[in-house]
Amino acid sequence: MKQFLLIFIGGGIGSFLRFLISKSLNSYFPNFYLGTFLVNIVGCFIIGILIGLTVKNNYLSENQVLLLATGFCGGFTTFSTFALESHILLKEHSIFYMSAYLGLSVMLGIFAIAAGLWLCKLL
Repeated sequence: MKQFLLIFIGGGIGSFLRFLISKSLNSYFPNFYLGTFLVNIVGCFIIGILIGLTVKNNYLSENQVLLLATGFCGGFTTFSTFALESHILLKEHSIFYMSAYLGLSVMLGIFAIAAGLWLCKLL
């Protein structure tokens, strides 16, 4: 039961922060969804660090990984919103912005995870 509560708390905090960041930044570039883009990339970087620290030397306990990686990062990042916003751009015939949003999100997300893992190797 403790693990469910940790995931619930982490997910709530992550979702709340995602909402605040997306709400404040998405209005700056209405054709790109900057807020969602940034939280997904930052979330990838954070999860890379968390998993890197755990794999390297068991720095985090199982409960801490559940709270931070599964809960917080799971709530903070969002594939469903990313897919919806991509669909909206497609529906609006914003092919350039949709392609940039999709391509950059996937490529930089993978890069951010790798960067987080690499950073942990240096520590």
